[in-house]
Order: sequence, then structure tokens, then C-alpha cells
Amino acid sequence: MEHTDLKTKIEEYCVYIENALEKCIPEQEALPPDVYEAMRYSLLAGGKRLRPMLVLAACEAMGGKREEALPFACAIEMIHTYSLIHDDLPAMDNDDYRRGRPTNHKVYGEAMAILAGDGLLHHAMETMAAACVKAPSAERAEAMRAIAHGAGIYGMLAGQAADVALEGKSLDVKTLDYIHLNKTAAMIRGALEAGALLGGAEAETVKGFGLAGQNIGLAFQIIDDILDVTSTTEELGKPVHSDEKNQKTTYVTLFGVEEARRIAGRLSMQAVNFWKGQGESCAFLLALTEYLTDRTY
Repeated sequence: MEHTDLKTKIEEYCVYIENALEKCIPEQEALPPDVYEAMRYSLLAGGKRLRPMLVLAACEAMGGKREEALPFACAIEMIHTYSLIHDDLPAMDNDDYRRGRPTNHKVYGEAMAILAGDGLLHHAMETMAAACVKAPSAERAEAMRAIAHGAGIYGMLAGQAADVALEGKSLDVKTLDYIHLNKTAAMIRGALEAGALLGGAEAETVKGFGLAGQNIGLAFQIIDDILDVTSTTEELGKPVHSDEKNQKTTYVTLFGVEEARRIAGRLSMQAVNFWKGQGESCAFLLALTEYLTDRTY
């Protein structure tokens, strides 16, 4: 896929996702205005929309319709946004900027930011449950499970807990991989598994999509670690050198920038080789993987 075609396809997905997210949290008289505004402030702040894009693209690659996967795509972005709100809090990374503007707690206060994150997480689960009730199927239930698994105690939550508990401590690569595979890669794996399931993929194919997601997620995090020391706040839309500030062990501190980049490249290639084996239907996923793991911002 040509770079221009990839960019056009990404923009098309983003517009589709943005329109859906705008409708995801309907105004409710019972919902206090502050928490409603805080939820929408972070959810509609833009960003790559990577995880929902992967849900939709995986579903379409398997012959499914994106409309069928849309509630799950919106749900995973709500979960991702909740995690960012909480990650930015003073008790966690204590960041002031996210996606080029003040973090949620800087605008609405810490208490409301916590509640906004909680609200997004629970609304995500309700959104997926509603889709399962509307058109019950084993595939939809399994897709919900895949996303919840990636976000919960066997995924993102476990990685975040380890990251916080071990902050400031010297880590070996095995421990660092545990954090990255759970905190970052588990949600990307869940997105691809959910999309494949919703597209009607066989169990072995779903497993392959998940492993590709795991490799993409780890490579994506390593690139993030690199950009934290090589990019600027203006380019990233969030503070740089935050890993150094928080005394975090990263692939850069363990191996240096160039070796870390080579490791990310090897992981990316494993995913690329899987997409190639799936044929033309996964051309977008292949091109997106190469783009994500070779990005400069």
C-alpha cells in the first residue's frame, strides 16, 4: 500500500471513529455537567485512534462489516482514554499535557478526573454489553471478553500496577517486558483479537492476530521510549523526558537508542510477516504496522 493511500485510509477511519465517539456519550439530565464535560474533554481530544482503528480494520480484513464492530471500537477508545486520564494524575505520572492540551485533572481537578475516567470505563463496558444484547452471538461475547481481558487484571491494569510499584527501581529486560506487554501490548492484542472475532475468523487466525498485536504493542512502546528522548513536546503533544523525570527503566536506558530501534524493528517484522501470510485482505494492517513502528512522533 502506497504511503498516500495509507494516509487517506487512516484519515477515513479517524473521521468515522470521531463521528461515532461524538455520539457515544449522549447528554443525560441525570449526569452532573462537570463529569459529563470532563469525559468528553478527553474522549474527543483527538489522538491516533489506533485501538479502535485496529478493531475495525481486523474485522474488515476477515470479511466483516465495520458497522458491526463499531460499538467495540468505541468502547476500546473509551477504555484507552480512561487509562490516559488516570495515568496523568499526580499519584501516577503527574503530567500536565496530553494530546497538546492540559490534562484532565489540570482542567477539572483530580476528583473529577478520576470520576471521568471511571465513567468512561463503565460506559465502555455498557456499550459492548448493549451490542451483545442487541444481536447476541458467541463472537460478540468473545470480542467483549478479549477487550476486557486486555484492559483488566491480566492486561493493562497489571502492567500499570507493576509500573507504579517498580518506579525508580532498576529493572531487567524480563521485568520491563512484563510491564510493556501488559500495560501497552495487551490492549492492542485485544483490539485485533476482537476485530478478527467480529469478522468471523477461525480460532487459529484469531490467535495469530493476537500474537501480531502483541509484537506491534511491544514495538510501539519501545518507539515511544525512544521518542521520549529524541522528540519534542510540540511534536508529541505531551512532555518529553518524562521517563527520566520518573526514573523509569526503558529499552533506551537498557540498550541505547540505536539497539532499541533495532529491537522494535525485529518485533515489527514478525507482525509484518504474519500480515503477509494472510494475503491482500491484511494489506492495510501490514502498512499500518510499518508506519507505526517507524514513526517519528
